[in-house]
Amino acid sequence: MSSVTAAPSQAQDFSTAYKIYVLLLLLVVYISNYADRMILSVLMPAIKAEFQVSDAALGFLAGTAFAIFYATLGVPIAIWADRGNRKTIISIAVAIWSVMTAVCGLAQNFWQFALARVGVGVGEAGGSPPSHSIISDMFGPKTRATALGIFALGVPFGLFVGLYGGAHIAAAYGWRTTFYVLGVPGLILALLVMFTIREPKRGASDGVALTGDAPPLMTTVRHMLRQPSLVHVFIGATITTLVGYAGVQWWPTFVMRSHGLSMTDLSLFLALVFGVAGGLGTFFGGYIADQFSKRDLKWMPRIVTIATLVGLPFGLAIYLTNSSAMVFALIGVPAALGSVYLPPTYAMTQGLVEVRMRTVASALLLFAINLIGMGIGPFLAGYISDALAPTYGKDSLRYALLILTFLNIWAAGHYWLAGNYFERDLKRMTKLA
Repeated sequence: MSSVTAAPSQAQDFSTAYKIYVLLLLLVVYISNYADRMILSVLMPAIKAEFQVSDAALGFLAGTAFAIFYATLGVPIAIWADRGNRKTIISIAVAIWSVMTAVCGLAQNFWQFALARVGVGVGEAGGSPPSHSIISDMFGPKTRATALGIFALGVPFGLFVGLYGGAHIAAAYGWRTTFYVLGVPGLILALLVMFTIREPKRGASDGVALTGDAPPLMTTVRHMLRQPSLVHVFIGATITTLVGYAGVQWWPTFVMRSHGLSMTDLSLFLALVFGVAGGLGTFFGGYIADQFSKRDLKWMPRIVTIATLVGLPFGLAIYLTNSSAMVFALIGVPAALGSVYLPPTYAMTQGLVEVRMRTVASALLLFAINLIGMGIGPFLAGYISDALAPTYGKDSLRYALLILTFLNIWAAGHYWLAGNYFERDLKRMTKLA
């Protein structure tokens, strides 16, 4: 079991310029991670045509096949990271997911493709939790949500690369080449992480010195379950991720089916929407949460509640209108507000556990949101679409996504409840430290 003692902050071991470099490199790694993960969303029609599979099967490829191993392996890898060298783990992980992304292009049938997606999930399991931990050891509590918000920009920027780049590469050279092109840059990133990042001292940005070993997994689990605010955040994040992954994975297909646009017609627009609007929502989600929580800590999670509820009517309207122009006019709002939850969720997860628990805590969060959110969300949307197809035809996917969007009300409620407990839970952590 680890223990902590007060110590002068060791964060000054690194210059500001170096900390920014590490943050930006990890951001680029996360962009690669998310682009490789989400590229399938614009390739679904081509893969469906070649492999002759149902929407439910496509949802399995896009979510379940990836998420099961991504989520379950994230925890043991995080336990290793809380005891070992985090930059080495990230470097190995990047190399694995990049190679397996390229292997997706070699698949000759549905099950070969599914196995390759499993390989991508295995690699990506080692990316985010160690990155969260390194960033938290370089940036203190007052700037941590902002730093993690910048890191979380990997989600919208990765979507931009995957949607825009993937669509145009596929249109010009075929869907298989798209996987080859996206896989190669990750090998360069793996080398940069290995040879240019120095492992930070654990607890440096919190002004503590560590002794002993990292706690066992169940000790971390029990500690987290005793934090009501963290339990509510986990539930809220899992639900909103289910809605988000279902939407992001199926959105290009929905627009192509219900509004008659081609993949290249919509790729730039959707890439800009998810990249720019989603990026703004992610960054300002962290910045605003940091600023408001300085006045009252309950606003750290409740910022998410407000953003989710404001974005909800816009998200519903997208699926209720038959006007393509109206869809494109509205989509930026839920894309931006739907990204706000990431930085506060990451920051609360890192702040409500002991320093030696941080990587495992991050992995447990990702286990929940990915096993359920990504593992079930795209598959559930596809399953509902198949069930509605006899009645609604090509619009079955429209109504499947509409139904799932209502779940965000449930998610918003949990983030609001988290605000009731956050200050008390944080004070308890301060006393433990």
